[in-house]
Amino acid sequence: MNLSISEDKKANIFDDLKTANQTFNKIYRGDREDRQPIHTVYGGANLFKSNTTDVLGNIALKSLLHYAPNFIEFGKAFKLKGSKKLPSKTKKQLKLIKELEGLSKEDLKNHPAGFSYNIYQKVIAKLETEGVEDFRIDFEDGFGNRSDKEEDDTAVFAAKQVAIGIKDQTLSPFIGIRIKPFTEELKHRGQRTLDLFLTTLLTESNGKLPDNFIVMLPKVTIPEQIVALVSFFEVIEEKFNLESGTLKMEMMVETTQSIMDHNGTNPLFRFIAASKGRCIATHFGTYDYTASNNITASYQEMDHDVCDFAHYTTKVALAHTGIWLSDGATNTMPIGPHRGDLTKAQEKENKKVVHRAWLKGYEHIRHSLYKGLYQGWDLNPAQLPMRYTAVYAFFLESYDDAVLRLKTFVEKAAQATLIGDTFDDAATGQGLLNYFLKALNSGAITIDEVLATGLTLDEIRTRSFAKILKDRRAKLK
Repeated sequence: MNLSISEDKKANIFDDLKTANQTFNKIYRGDREDRQPIHTVYGGANLFKSNTTDVLGNIALKSLLHYAPNFIEFGKAFKLKGSKKLPSKTKKQLKLIKELEGLSKEDLKNHPAGFSYNIYQKVIAKLETEGVEDFRIDFEDGFGNRSDKEEDDTAVFAAKQVAIGIKDQTLSPFIGIRIKPFTEELKHRGQRTLDLFLTTLLTESNGKLPDNFIVMLPKVTIPEQIVALVSFFEVIEEKFNLESGTLKMEMMVETTQSIMDHNGTNPLFRFIAASKGRCIATHFGTYDYTASNNITASYQEMDHDVCDFAHYTTKVALAHTGIWLSDGATNTMPIGPHRGDLTKAQEKENKKVVHRAWLKGYEHIRHSLYKGLYQGWDLNPAQLPMRYTAVYAFFLESYDDAVLRLKTFVEKAAQATLIGDTFDDAATGQGLLNYFLKALNSGAITIDEVLATGLTLDEIRTRSFAKILKDRRAKLK
């Protein structure tokens, strides 16, 4: 065969391309493999104690069992799949409950009421064992504007409580603090709280941080704010002989300038780069962001169009960089208006209010999941039942279909397949794999339920559908 391009010229051109490709791959390194919490609870620093997250889980469970004492009321409240056919009369409810309690796992799956029953049991189990996945000790909005002395004292006290939590193993799997922003007005207060908290914690714990500890920097508008935080991290690490890079951060996207700067470009990746690899996540501030867009209070909701725009812009800007994205919070609390010894009418009204708030929060969380945001905020323990219900229902509704589609597609080694009226080709393979990875991460399904697809554990860990197919095709040769 006759070729026009010599080996030398090809090598020179490909050497330049190799450098460019490696630079690209370093930036877009893919999703992180470690566990991402499905929510973060923000709580005022003045209220934090070493066992706070256990207490919150117990309160959440008590609220769930009070306002949904059985899976039937639970299913109806959240309008879960099949809930329209669930009985309303007490006698029929008791009969159905007894019936389902005696069914096998497989029979439950096929029973019309089984979906509500299974979700209800999963939510209860979650609240009993790990009600809070991630907690942020809040010195910003959740703490408010207090005297310097009060914030100083609170920072020291909260740090000592975290040290006790490390010793007693009572902290949530993920934990951190949110300081005040590094704006010109508040930078000194934010830095002082950071210093007091970390110095006290590391002194009390003999230089040990909790697992998955994070510092949240809110209202980021310029890279220099992140540069300043990282510089303070470096000072603390040097003083306590911590390995460089030990202290991690996340940032909040809650201003229009975080989405588009004065040059008309998106600055988010520049913010991430300024962290020198320390920033692991961005969290969305729904209410500050909608306010910065001049949205009136009545319409400051998580599913407002301006929020969707910010979310999609953020996803495009940070896709495949390994940065976790988190949505904000629903500010409607599922808490009844009446307290104390209540009449039947007041109990009924409380339940109505709570169920309405549950459903609203559930729909907001589902909207976030639809957009590919698999983490969000909770502000009150009464919101935890709707968090876990929404996440579990979102994934489990499509589990059987996803198993069949992925199993068929992989077995045919990437040949396009038609399951029912759904056409799958290589472009949807990664989407199916993503479903199982996210469902597994959330606790909605177990590893055995992922293996039902025919994938091996090693294949799942690659997180790459293209690699799975490449390896399988190689074995066929």
